[in-house]
Amino acid sequence: MKNQGRVRIGVVPIDRVTMGQAGERVERRLYSSDETHPFVISGVNAHFVNVAQKDPAFASFLATSDLNVADGMSLVMAAKLLQSNLPERVTGVDLMFELCGLAARTGRSVYLLGGNEGAAKGASAWLKKRFTGLSIVGVDRPPIGEEFDPEVVSQIRDRISKASPDFLFVCFGVPLQEQWITQFSSDLPVKVVMGNGAAFDVLAGFFTRPPKWVQKIGMEWFYRFCIEPKRLWRRYMLGNLKFVQTILMQAINQRLRPTMAPEATR
Repeated sequence: MKNQGRVRIGVVPIDRVTMGQAGERVERRLYSSDETHPFVISGVNAHFVNVAQKDPAFASFLATSDLNVADGMSLVMAAKLLQSNLPERVTGVDLMFELCGLAARTGRSVYLLGGNEGAAKGASAWLKKRFTGLSIVGVDRPPIGEEFDPEVVSQIRDRISKASPDFLFVCFGVPLQEQWITQFSSDLPVKVVMGNGAAFDVLAGFFTRPPKWVQKIGMEWFYRFCIEPKRLWRRYMLGNLKFVQTILMQAINQRLRPTMAPEATR
């Protein structure tokens, strides 16, 4: 059942899964013949929660997504504050890496859509080098600003349909990739679709991820902020404050609810 085992952070449900469990869910879906729409995956971080709080369409997308993983230590820590539990951080780029390994092992195919100029091609080359026999049947990127142009969309959908990939990874950034997936992926011959932000840029070497110890303590956001302060200061400085405010209000409401319940029944 889709909502079983989920933690609500703000208005966003997050699945209680480890990386291994996420991979197992996807693998089960690959062998299912009952479903008629793609299995939708989202890697959720604090920015997703902030956007969802003010964007009902984005919140609805995440509420109906088949698998939402905690792509940020801030969500793992928030769950603890809310007296719940998320077993571990499962980043979107690492889950994509895991799923490409699954595709290579099981003879499944992959299609890469989006990223900065040259990122999808670079990511494709890196993935093929890492996973022997991985079938990447499409590398595509609409012109920036034309992701929703009817003619461009029609051409891309046609190419995806002809390639008929098992996995479709869409990297337009939040919330464009989710809007594109909502509008244009439901009837594509695809088993799994995942919005993945800057994953292609990371795999292509355009962006450098911080050392593992920085990721483990949940400070990857600060590492990125130090590299691109002008572009990211609003998202991380103001956005983090907004996220903390959302979690604190949720925690307060959660603690007040038992004392308010008798009043509500009168």
